[in-house]
Amino acid sequence: NIMSIYLKDIPLEQAWRRWLLALQESSINGVLGRETLALDEDLVGRVLAESIWAKICSPHYHASAMDGYAVVAEDTQTALPSRPVSIRPGTRAKSVDMGDALPEFASAVIPLEQVETLDERGNPAVDIRKPHIILIRQAVAPWSSIRMMGEDMVATQLVLSAGQRIRPVDLGAIAASGHCEVVVAQKPLVAIIPTGTELVPVGQAVKPGDIIEFNSMVLAGQVQEWGGIAKRYPILADDFDLIVKTTAEAAEEADLILINAGSSAGAEDFTSRVVEKLGELLVHGVAIRPGHPVVLGMVQNNSGLNVPCIGVPGYPVSAALTGEIFIEPTLDIWTGLVKNPPQEVQAQLTRKVNSSAGDDDYVRLMAGRVGEKLLAAPLPRGAGVISSLVKADGITVLPRGTQGEEAGCSVPVRLYRSPQWLERTLFISGSHDLTLDLLADELFREQIRVLCTNVGSLGGLLALQQQEAHAAGTHLLDPESGDYNISYIRQYVPGEKVYLIRWVKRIQGLMTVHGNPKKVQGLVDLRRPDVTFINRQRGAGTRVLLDYHLKQLAIDPTEISGYPREEVTHLAVAAAVASGRADCGLGIAPAAAALQLDFIPLFHEEYELAIPVENMANPFIQRMLETVRTADFQRRVLNLPGYEIKGMGEIRTVVE
Repeated sequence: NIMSIYLKDIPLEQAWRRWLLALQESSINGVLGRETLALDEDLVGRVLAESIWAKICSPHYHASAMDGYAVVAEDTQTALPSRPVSIRPGTRAKSVDMGDALPEFASAVIPLEQVETLDERGNPAVDIRKPHIILIRQAVAPWSSIRMMGEDMVATQLVLSAGQRIRPVDLGAIAASGHCEVVVAQKPLVAIIPTGTELVPVGQAVKPGDIIEFNSMVLAGQVQEWGGIAKRYPILADDFDLIVKTTAEAAEEADLILINAGSSAGAEDFTSRVVEKLGELLVHGVAIRPGHPVVLGMVQNNSGLNVPCIGVPGYPVSAALTGEIFIEPTLDIWTGLVKNPPQEVQAQLTRKVNSSAGDDDYVRLMAGRVGEKLLAAPLPRGAGVISSLVKADGITVLPRGTQGEEAGCSVPVRLYRSPQWLERTLFISGSHDLTLDLLADELFREQIRVLCTNVGSLGGLLALQQQEAHAAGTHLLDPESGDYNISYIRQYVPGEKVYLIRWVKRIQGLMTVHGNPKKVQGLVDLRRPDVTFINRQRGAGTRVLLDYHLKQLAIDPTEISGYPREEVTHLAVAAAVASGRADCGLGIAPAAAALQLDFIPLFHEEYELAIPVENMANPFIQRMLETVRTADFQRRVLNLPGYEIKGMGEIRTVVE
């Protein structure tokens, strides 16, 4: 139980310099090795270690570019439609097919459809390839319809440079230039050692406290994508001697060792001590977020060679970022890969982002265009939020020394996706509803992305007012009129003409664990001291609905245990109840069903989409409305509990 001690967090640039220096001193700061391989399709994705120079010309002879007759161009110069030139095939004309070598006498090819072929009697020849005479009614220029020798490539010409990743089309160019084998960079072998007593393999049943081990699979996928060979080791318990033994074994075969988890400073975080025992610890702690407890070092194998070792943090987002910052560039050095510069765009933050002043903060974002604005919506920041890796369109770095950026600020976004996707995006802000996930699934097949920012109904209307969303999901009850949404649109989107689209009627109710052990039946039970509640955030339609009915029942929110605790989606409320953090929460029936909770129905409500008039002409909005009106889509919605779909996708009213 010896506590490991952090070395002081150091700036990323300094950590990277230490790492490079150690690679140089170990003579592994370049291409690890080379191998000569036969030219075939398995080479796709490999990195050229030697440039390809053409051995022969392509084509390596003058070739006919047409089916026709090879002729001497000068023989045709007097040809006219009314006075054709006649030539007998032989030493001055010859039938050729496309790709045939040009006869030595010839200087042009006349396409077959531009000649007349006659037999001995002057009639059209039966066999146009063996005529007695050919008639030419138009002069041809020298070297017309001919692929000249070296037209594509000339011997000694550079075809492909070392450092390029081979593509399928490159195989053809290599073959055409006279090569039958190529020299490529050796693929680095990367050993991945997952550690943690709490880890269980994928597919094994889990119990509270168990963590499914998938980091090694993600890291292995990254390694393979970046040109390496990944070898995943079995899960190791938090046992210092066992980790030392396995790391030493890996050092006998691997070019790089990744020890996943155990890189922090807890009693069972052994990675830094393992590296120290087997070699030299270079870095323990880098001033980046997420992922600052990175370990960099060298371990020595039985041959006396230093093998680089990286202690990768255990949280999934931290692990993936460590891959991007340290592992990928290291593999690029070893394979000699010369990359295209990353695609980068400037985008406007949709909300404020706080940042630690002492660290470079890597923030993943969803991005898309609304009108003239290219928007970047920050994703949840937790180091364990694996879904942020899946949803991210790109990443921005908030440099140390700053404490974040304000909403509306323009930031550089390094893209993970093609920029074209950003132009094919629908931003739907506001209240969360499971039908939006169904919509996203449907439209993705048509190459339209639906990005949902779950900020509550009021937040969605504010996004419309700020022109930061195409549409907003809203279900705000007006206590005065008993109607939904209209008065709030007038208040929060003033001066705008907004279409209110019917979506679904749904049931709101209390979600409890299976069996409802606290026997909760309605809102009055929330007063009980033995009942804990989980709430929705301020501005959410569900919160507005709850507060309205609490007032009707003369229940003071301060009487409710857990009222100040908030979640931002129905599913998050359901998860809080399922995990035991609360006895109940207000939400929709599909969220309860998703986590096998009991559901006590209480209220019917109108969930609608608000769309500003200028967005109604957007072709993606029109396609969305067409989709939700189809029988197939509505059938999918009705498979979820607690929904009515009458009029779904139709305009209920226009709010002036």
